[in-house]
Amino acid sequence: MEIVIRSGAVDVDRTVADIVDNIVRSGPAVLGLATGSSPVGAYAELARRYREEGLSFAECRAFLLDEYIGIPRTAEQSYFSFIRSEFVDLVNLPDVAVFSPDGEAADIDSEAHRYDRAIGESGGVDVQILGIGTDGHIGFNEPGSSLQSRTRVKTLTERTRRDNARFFASESDVPHHVLTQGLGTIGEARHLVLIATGESKAAAVAAAVEGPLSAFCPASVIQWHPHVSVILDEAAASKLASAEYYRYAYANKPSWQRL
Repeated sequence: MEIVIRSGAVDVDRTVADIVDNIVRSGPAVLGLATGSSPVGAYAELARRYREEGLSFAECRAFLLDEYIGIPRTAEQSYFSFIRSEFVDLVNLPDVAVFSPDGEAADIDSEAHRYDRAIGESGGVDVQILGIGTDGHIGFNEPGSSLQSRTRVKTLTERTRRDNARFFASESDVPHHVLTQGLGTIGEARHLVLIATGESKAAAVAAAVEGPLSAFCPASVIQWHPHVSVILDEAAASKLASAEYYRYAYANKPSWQRL
């Protein structure tokens, strides 16, 4: 696991974009796309590189982490719509190559199994972008999630519903249930890239990176993964006990070694 502390959100976004850029330019890639606020700046930077630097997503495929249950795909708050407005429609990633769980499926349990299989049948995700919730969730794997869980239905905590209420008219409109990739599913991606900015994420980041491996901080499962990049701004890194070492290690990173 490599922890990279950048001076601010703009540098975080550029660093994340560098990682995706390297993967995409190396050949057809399968991207794991997160939604929510954390990756939006990185998506904007990737879109700029598409417009101005010839970065092409034409040969890529993408899988979303999660989707609300019971919200139409056409709704502004659905992650199907979100990822298109924030990324897919801004680049040349074919819409038909962007896959997400169907939160309107008649048989939600079967849909969860189908989606999990589809990721595996694609050859697996090359780089998975992740945010982190204030309670340490990744995807919508709330505290208490099995560290080997697969794509399934999860009930959101009231804390998560409050945090996501900014995307809805009111907190009461936030769904209680989602379909989410499990921690085991996420962990099969070849490279995990966790993004966090702001002081509100500092405690969750410290628990995930330096705390015990625990289902009560689902993001701590990244400690098990062989290739993880945690990209933080100074505020999100403010509770890390070994922050100075992480800065030192990154400053002395071998020139040949990419993130």
